[in-house]
Amino acid sequence: MKTEPDRKVDGETGTMERLLTKIGFDPKSEKPTVFTLESPIPEQGNDRTYMAHTDKMSIFLNVYGPNDGENRVHTHANEDHSFIVLQGTACFEGPNGEIAELRQNQGIMLPRNSFYTFHAGNNAPLVLLRVGATVDSDQSLHVRQTEDGEDVVGSSSKNNSVPCVFKEGAFFR
Repeated sequence: MKTEPDRKVDGETGTMERLLTKIGFDPKSEKPTVFTLESPIPEQGNDRTYMAHTDKMSIFLNVYGPNDGENRVHTHANEDHSFIVLQGTACFEGPNGEIAELRQNQGIMLPRNSFYTFHAGNNAPLVLLRVGATVDSDQSLHVRQTEDGEDVVGSSSKNNSVPCVFKEGAFFR
């Protein structure tokens, strides 16, 4: 199991893009991938653990410290994606204040161009399975835009991200 977070605040790219590049993302790969859902739990910030991918789909295990989350309302123009709560409570919010509180074994489907943000609820850590589907393989999958049309990297301080610090002895398995 990893001991250091993959998420770095203010890197040149977002965490998922950096991890896919690091593993040598091959969109033509046709080999099955076996993965295990496990990660250290943060006491602060959040982290992503790569699980698997194809040319049209990616799977990540996302972990969040208490009250952390996707910090600014944003959208992904080239990806439909879903979050499934594995542990904790996720409080999702739309641009008009709409709120959905999801508990363990509940999920949400976010079609491309839908604006949202969320955070871990109940002052407890949150573990989500994130499944994303690329809409157009010729366009970047990693563009995230705010409501005013500004491109923002998810792991940037501009997105109110803080460094991830794992809690000693806390794991999701």
